Amino acid sequence: MANSLIIVESPAKVKTISKFLGKNYTIDATMGHLIDMPKSSLGVDVEHDYEPKYITIRGKGELLSKLKKEAKKADKIYLATDPDREGEAISWHLKNELDKDKNNQNKISRISFNEITKNAVKTALKNPREIDMNLVNAQQARRVMDRLVGYTISPLLWKKIRKGLSAGRVQSAALKLIADRENEIAGFVPEEYWSLDAELEAGRKKLMAAFYGKGKKQVPANEAEVQEIIDAIGSEDFIVSDIRRSERRKKAPLPFTTSTMQQEAAKLLGFPTSKTMRIAQSLYEGVNVKDHGTIGLITYLRTDSTRIAEEADAQAKAFIAEKYGDAYVASENQEKKQGEVRIQDAHEAIRPTYLTISPQEAKESLQRDEFRLYQLIYHRFLASRMQPAVYDTESVRLDAAGYTFTLSGSRRKFDGFLTVYMSEEDKVEKDVSLPELEVGARLKNAGFHPEQHFTQPPAHYTEASLVKALEEDGIGRPSTYAPTIGTLLARRYITKEKKNIFVTELGQAVNEMMVGNFPQIVDTAFTANMESLLDSVADGQIEWKTIIENFYPDLEEAVNKANEEVEKITIKDEETDVVCDKCGRHMVIKYGPHGKFLACPGFPECRNTKPYIEYAGFLCPSCGRECIKRRSKKGRIFYSCSGYPDCSYMTWTKPKDAAAGKKKEGDIYVMPDTADKNMAEQAAITEPQEPKESN
Repeated sequence: MANSLIIVESPAKVKTISKFLGKNYTIDATMGHLIDMPKSSLGVDVEHDYEPKYITIRGKGELLSKLKKEAKKADKIYLATDPDREGEAISWHLKNELDKDKNNQNKISRISFNEITKNAVKTALKNPREIDMNLVNAQQARRVMDRLVGYTISPLLWKKIRKGLSAGRVQSAALKLIADRENEIAGFVPEEYWSLDAELEAGRKKLMAAFYGKGKKQVPANEAEVQEIIDAIGSEDFIVSDIRRSERRKKAPLPFTTSTMQQEAAKLLGFPTSKTMRIAQSLYEGVNVKDHGTIGLITYLRTDSTRIAEEADAQAKAFIAEKYGDAYVASENQEKKQGEVRIQDAHEAIRPTYLTISPQEAKESLQRDEFRLYQLIYHRFLASRMQPAVYDTESVRLDAAGYTFTLSGSRRKFDGFLTVYMSEEDKVEKDVSLPELEVGARLKNAGFHPEQHFTQPPAHYTEASLVKALEEDGIGRPSTYAPTIGTLLARRYITKEKKNIFVTELGQAVNEMMVGNFPQIVDTAFTANMESLLDSVADGQIEWKTIIENFYPDLEEAVNKANEEVEKITIKDEETDVVCDKCGRHMVIKYGPHGKFLACPGFPECRNTKPYIEYAGFLCPSCGRECIKRRSKKGRIFYSCSGYPDCSYMTWTKPKDAAAGKKKEGDIYVMPDTADKNMAEQAAITEPQEPKESN
């Protein structure tokens, strides 16, 4: 029997795939990219046809040597990296390395699969192919373009604003989107308007009819206009002038794309985009499920397609018919019709790989958040193959003194897909029943309820709404949304308060410099067009270096001009009430690789620093001391007693019945010198254990 080597990207996939194949298969992982451009230099030869320079990533040399040794022993080599542009590029780089041994040149094939199941893997092995150079070149074009933007503009930001800053083709366009929203909110001028409801009596039932207008839709602008309507009607009864009854159908949602999964996970589960992608990656690569072993629970997570394979569609409809009845099965494919097919459409939408493994069955084998995301994906997919929900609706028009008011009723008569999946809006929607009315009926006027309102500014972006905006404007791709938001947060360009995103002073300064000097880079239309051009490269319609040739000269000119003309911008550090115990100055907040810390502004004369720790706002239930906020090694917030090691109280969540502290939540806690070592040990060694699903 031939000995075959399969190379994937992650160790988790190795474990999952090993279960499907026999002893004649060796499976190993690249651990992501093995080859990339150097970090220490531009890595692009702009003088010679923009040729990228590739090197083995530092720390990956030993792994690459190991893969080469395994390749020598194999009769066949299958490159099974992820089924997207990045995965294709990883396979291409690896093939180039393995081809250096001439014995390997005729035994290397590329395989790809959308789900990690026995059937999908074996089907892929029966259908090997060559490396798709169009996909590789699309990845090279994006990588080179992003490198040129980042490595030419970032040094300018360091020079003119502050060290440690960065710019990026997608990152900077996203920052402008957020800054524009903040400017819109700041410049918003509220306008007054009024609503008017009439309280009506229909027998024993009281109804609230909303003002519509006089002959046409009207919105009263002030109290005087409202009072004019009230005075004109007085105590006059209302007469039913029209009744319209109809049926409303609420369509089932489409199965998840990467973007919609991130949006719904943020809205329904409160997950940041990075957390959603991390958990989805784990569900895709494989988890150990009781009685099933290590299996991939969902299909590939980076996709902008809503397409579902015919086999999966048929299985889902059969499953729904058996569990809920034929009436619930969608009568036709509700796949989204797309005007153009992108590379991601070679994938399916995100769906469960095994409908027979319900979220409840998998629950005890999953971490709590894994279960919650799997449940969301599972139910969303089922819902997408189900019938619409059906409502009986009723609209009633009532007249008094020439003015029209309206009543609306709605009752769900068939739940359809809502049996398994409800959005935020679906959960708050209630049935509204109206009494039996007929045209000409007279309803008693029981009074009016006027209310003043003011128009509201646009809402601050949340991660969910930002992802939606990025997708609608064509900025980036599904795989880039989470890292883009993560970079903006890490660079302190934006901050999050609860779910809302705000631009910081630093973010405003960077955005203003980008807008003033590199308007093309931050222009949403330009960024979207670049994504379209990359799609064209992936389709084999454009040479990738043509894009770079048309882009770089203007960028180089703009950078040179900005270097000469832009003046240095000073961003002041945030001063605190904490006094430096070495020199007496007020310490300021600085940012390091691991987040905030306190530093003396007298540097370099005074080099005093302290950890940045905030009070939690409640007292320790065990000893009554103030509790403080800490971060675990994984960056997760937990709460502990400031009296450690005398008191070892710690918790992931705030206790509901804890007494309020004397210090407000967010006030800075000054760690005593004697506690420094103890606190470091507490954060590193005795943080609370990651909780499992316990509901």
